Amino acid sequence: MTESTPKRALITGITGQDGSYLAELLLSKGYEVHGLIRRASNFNTNRIDHIYQDDHTDDQRLKLHFGDLTDGSRLVTLLNEIQPDEVYNLAAQSHVRVSFDEPEYTGDVTGLGTVRLLEAIRSAGVHPRFYQASSSEMFGATPPPQNEETPFYPRSPYGVAKVYSYWITRNYREAYDIFACNGILFNHESPRRGGTFVTRKITRAVARIAAGEQSELFMGNLDSVRDWGYAPEYVEAMWRMLQADEPADYVVATGTAYTVKDFLQFSFERAGLEWEKYVRFDDRYLRPTEVDSLIGDFSKAQDVLGWTPKVLTPRLAEIMVDADIAALAAGGSSWIDTVEPA
Repeated sequence: MTESTPKRALITGITGQDGSYLAELLLSKGYEVHGLIRRASNFNTNRIDHIYQDDHTDDQRLKLHFGDLTDGSRLVTLLNEIQPDEVYNLAAQSHVRVSFDEPEYTGDVTGLGTVRLLEAIRSAGVHPRFYQASSSEMFGATPPPQNEETPFYPRSPYGVAKVYSYWITRNYREAYDIFACNGILFNHESPRRGGTFVTRKITRAVARIAAGEQSELFMGNLDSVRDWGYAPEYVEAMWRMLQADEPADYVVATGTAYTVKDFLQFSFERAGLEWEKYVRFDDRYLRPTEVDSLIGDFSKAQDVLGWTPKVLTPRLAEIMVDADIAALAAGGSSWIDTVEPA
């Protein structure tokens, strides 16, 4: 690539937490970034509005396209039009608990959506490097620590769909010589995390309780052990995978273990509160099958990619609580997902 022809990347799921951080990272590296968004009556682009430029400007480097992973023909058209150097497949129905309620939809988007995109790449005759967002939920009931050689034992429709996507990505790499990588990312959070995910649910509640706008927080299983990292650091690992000499699969994690109860404690303490006074149990938030413990071994990513996490769970909780307190103070009940602490 020359300075006059920057690298071009396509991101599915660009309006999500990871997609927005990845778009920022690639733009900072001089990329032209294309994002896939689903057609809806209302725009859901608040996480990327701060980096979006009017499409009538000559120097626009972030471009959005309507499309969906359930529409293979549209994917072929877009790939022919964009001619990307890199494709990052981050789109999915990604809520584990919701996947039990919508297993068929989860399988269609999170599972079959990946093969539609890979087949579109093959059919269009383009040759981008491909990143597949795999998940620690694929390990499920397999005891920790988990690495690239750990057997999969998914415990949710979401985890099952991600296992399919993982193996179809490896199959296309081996069958069609596509530079395709699976990033097996363990839980990673930020102030841009959706409000229905447990970490953001907690930190939003802390902000509202501290402000006197909420009195209780209803939770499910507090004993689950997770390896929580910071999303902006994890998208750096995604990018590094596609810059490597050879395609491979990598676990991205912090190697540390904390319970949901720990995250509650860190979050409430940040606001000077005692979590036991406000948290109540509600069995509606339990999963039909639970994943007890996910702790990642990121040695391969460290050795091959030179990637190491810096923000661990205690600091992560502080970052998220600070951001949600600031967002509530700035906008009342109008939450702004892109607000982050200085």
